[in-house]
Amino acid sequence: MWSKKELLARQEIVVEWLKEKTSEANARGLVFGLSGGVDSAVVAGLCQKAFADSSVGVIMPAASDPADREDALLVARVLGIEVVEIDLSEPFSLLYSKIEGAFDTGSFSEKTHRMNQGNLKARLRMATLYAIASLRNYLVVGTDNAAEFYTGYFTKYGDGGVDLLPLASLTKSEVRAWARILGLPESIASKVPSAGLWQGQTDEQEMGVTYDLIDKYLLGEQIPAEAKEKIEKMHALSEHKRRMPARLELPRLEGLN
Repeated sequence: MWSKKELLARQEIVVEWLKEKTSEANARGLVFGLSGGVDSAVVAGLCQKAFADSSVGVIMPAASDPADREDALLVARVLGIEVVEIDLSEPFSLLYSKIEGAFDTGSFSEKTHRMNQGNLKARLRMATLYAIASLRNYLVVGTDNAAEFYTGYFTKYGDGGVDLLPLASLTKSEVRAWARILGLPESIASKVPSAGLWQGQTDEQEMGVTYDLIDKYLLGEQIPAEAKEKIEKMHALSEHKRRMPARLELPRLEGLN
């Protein structure tokens, strides 16, 4: 296991990286979603270290579990960060009802509806973060860790649509360790991972494999063949999420006025 000195040194590298990238973009600070989960809590702590006076966490419930809001507020209090709350429940419901009304909803499965609703929530949240970033000249910081980035467990142009990903090389285990080093409550550090996309949703249940197994796979350790196959399949199917949009290059026509 890592020593406290090692963890603090790695955190400092990330904090300096956040400062450098913000400076390169001529931005003034950082904005991030504050969900109440451990990943967003660690991102909040890193942003606070990088820009104590110009970083803001945004709580964006969308027909969400009230407990997540309370956890997000707890994180903000512990870290002493600026936080704003923008309730997206009404705009989400209004928009999705209009989308549903344009189609024969009976032809879609409950799972399809649930996934579509979850992705819409994620995209509304990211649109909200970018609106705030534009107002303040901030960069948008994402919360995806190494396991999520590798398997594609994020919404394209949702929580995956960000400017910076400071945790993308950290296993879930290291994220939890960083949370404790940052002084976050154990209830946050050990919280069951959930994107909060629908009631009772958990990351591991949805992925069908545990973070512990994904971490071991990424570290080159032996894991059951079934889990390895599932992880590699998720990685292959989600490759498009980690790339810029495909662009067709046609030869230019000559002689056009």
